[in-house]
Amino acid sequence: MICCKNVGNVDRLLRALIGIVAIILAFTMFHVMDGGALGIIAVVVGVIMLATAAIAMCPLYLPFKMSTCKTTPK
Repeated sequence: MICCKNVGNVDRLLRALIGIVAIILAFTMFHVMDGGALGIIAVVVGVIMLATAAIAMCPLYLPFKMSTCKTTPK
């Protein structure tokens, strides 16, 4: 399977912001260091969002053949 970019710039920005907010909430409000379930979920969501923003590829888009990237015709 060939991995290609399927996450556009606006989508990447939103994913990065959501990831950062989720991680901040995990440590400040959801007490991830105490083993709180909401904190652990928030960290997992945050890391996934940041990772997909960093690599510009979302595995969940693949089965639906979705893409938020702008493509230029050749």
